Amino acid sequence: MIETPAAVRRPKNGRLRLGESLMSNAVIADHQLRRALERQSVSGGFLGENLVSLGFLTPSELKPYLEEVTGFQFVDLSEVDADPDCANRIPEQYAVTKLVLPFAVEDGRALVAMADPVDLSVVDDLRVKLDMPVQPLLALRSDIEDAINRAYDVKSRTRDLLQDMREAEEGAERADEAGLTGEAEGAPIVRLVSEILSSAINAGASDIHIEPQEDTVRVRFRVDGVLAEQMTFPLAYLPAAVSRLKIISLLDIAERRRPQDGRFATRDERGGGYDVRISIIPTVYGEKACMRLLEKDNSLAHIDKLGFLPEQQVLFEKFIRKPHGLILVTGPTGSGKSTTLYGALQEINDPGINISTIEDPVEYKLRGINQTQVNTKIGVTFANGLRTLVRQDPDVILVGEIRDKETAEVAVQAALTGHLVLSSLHTNDAAGAVVRLHNMGVEPFLISSAVVGVVAQRLLRTVCPHCKKTYKPTREICRAIGIPDDQPIPTLAHGVGCKRCGNRGSRGRTAVMEVLPITDILREMILANASGAELAEQAKREGLHTMAEAALQKVLDHHVAAEEIIRVFAEQD
Repeated sequence: MIETPAAVRRPKNGRLRLGESLMSNAVIADHQLRRALERQSVSGGFLGENLVSLGFLTPSELKPYLEEVTGFQFVDLSEVDADPDCANRIPEQYAVTKLVLPFAVEDGRALVAMADPVDLSVVDDLRVKLDMPVQPLLALRSDIEDAINRAYDVKSRTRDLLQDMREAEEGAERADEAGLTGEAEGAPIVRLVSEILSSAINAGASDIHIEPQEDTVRVRFRVDGVLAEQMTFPLAYLPAAVSRLKIISLLDIAERRRPQDGRFATRDERGGGYDVRISIIPTVYGEKACMRLLEKDNSLAHIDKLGFLPEQQVLFEKFIRKPHGLILVTGPTGSGKSTTLYGALQEINDPGINISTIEDPVEYKLRGINQTQVNTKIGVTFANGLRTLVRQDPDVILVGEIRDKETAEVAVQAALTGHLVLSSLHTNDAAGAVVRLHNMGVEPFLISSAVVGVVAQRLLRTVCPHCKKTYKPTREICRAIGIPDDQPIPTLAHGVGCKRCGNRGSRGRTAVMEVLPITDILREMILANASGAELAEQAKREGLHTMAEAALQKVLDHHVAAEEIIRVFAEQD
C-alpha cells in the first residue's frame, strides 16, 4: 500500500536542493551534476529526469532524495503493470497532454502517476473524471510517456476498431474508384490510418511498413533502426486503407499498377507537426506502403552531440570553418548523414553569411537558411538547381546528395571557385568517397584540389540506461570487437531489457564516425590514382580513427553493447 506523505512541500528551488542532496551524499559527482544541468538548459525537464536519462543514477537511487525534496511519494513506472481498465477511465489524449496516468485503485483511491503532482487543478479534474478520490504520485516524465504507450497499446486499441470495421464490412472488397473513395473516407478506415500514424509517433518510430501478406496485412514500425510487428488487420481492408493514404498524399487512387511517391503532414496528441514521406509499390498480394516520419519542430542535435570523438570534432570544425572546399559525409541510407550536415549548418549559421541548400527532400526547415526542394517533374534537379544557387551569391552550399557525374562536377567547380560545399555520398568508408568521385568521372586533379575532408558514419543502438548491467565478456567477444589477446579483459555493459526499452536492452542511437582530412600526402596519392585501400592505410598512418575504433571506444565507455558493433561491423571482418 502506498501511503500519503505527512507533509507536501515544494521548495522554490527544488532543482538546486536535489542536486545539493545528491552531491552531499556522494550519489553523483560534480561533473555529472554539471553535465545534467547543461542538458537541462537545452532540453528542459527537471534535474532528476536528466540524471537518470544520462545514466548517472537509477530511479531507485533517485527515489529517496526526490521524495525528500518534493514531499511526494515517487513511483517507478517501469516496475509497475498499469491496470488497463483504470488507465482507460481517462482519454489517451488527456493522459498524453497532462502527463498523467491512473495505474491502479487501492483502498478506494485512484493512484495516479503525474509529472507535476502539485498541479491541483489537474488533480481536481482527475477526481471528477475518475469519480473517486485521487492519490497523486510523482513519476519521471519519460516513464509516464512509456507507460501511457503500454497502457493504451496499439494492439488493444485496434481490437475494437477492427470489430467496428467488420460490422461495417459491406462493400469492403469493391475495387472500383468510387467504392474505394467512399471506403477511404469512411470513419473506420480513417480511424485505422490515424491509429497507425499516432501509434508510430508515440513509439518514436522512424518508418512505418504496411505490408500485405497472403491473408492479412502486417504493420511494422522501425524503432532505433530495428523493425518490429505492431499489429495485423484483414487483407480485405487493405485497398481502402491504402486509398486513404493516397487521398491525404494527393496521389492517384485509381492507379494500382505503378509505384507512387508522395507526402503529407500530420500532428501528434501534443500538437507537434510531422512531415510524412510515403512510397507505395504493388506486390503480389496488394499495394505495400512505406512511410518515413520526420518531426517538423525537431530540435536538431548540436555538433558536440552528434557522436564525434573529441579529436574528430576538432577536425570537423576545422573543415566547416574553411572559406571554400568540398566536405563529404558518407554512409548507407539511414546512417544519419543529413543530421550531421544540418548540425554543421547550424554551427556556422550566421547573419553575415549566405547559406543555401538544394535537397531531396527538405527534411528539416532551418531558420535563416535558404532551402530549395528538388522537383524533377519540372526540371529542378540537383545539378541545375546547384548551378542556379551558384548565381545566388552564396557563401555556403549544401547539396543533399551527389548522385551523378553532372552534380559531382558542378559541386567540385563550386568548391574551387570560392564556395564551401557540403554534400553526401553512399560509400562504406571515408577513403571510398574519393574513389567514388573518380568513378563518377571527376578528374583526380579536381578531386585533390576541391575536397578538404570526408566524414564516414554509422548509427549504433545505445544501451538502455535503465536496465544497464556490467559484465566480463569472453575472450572470443573481445577478439570480435577488436581487443587483442595481450590486453586484459575489460568490463563491458549491455541492457538486460526492461519496460522502458520494450525489453530490447537498447534505447536511442548514437553515431560513430571516421574523419579524414585530405593532407598533402593524400592529395599526391589521389593525383596518382591510388586505390581506396591505399588511401585508407595512409590515413591510418597519419592518425585516422576508423569507425570500428570509435565504436570500440563507445563500448568501453559503456554507451554501446559489444553485440551491437559485432552486428554492424560484421561485414568488415
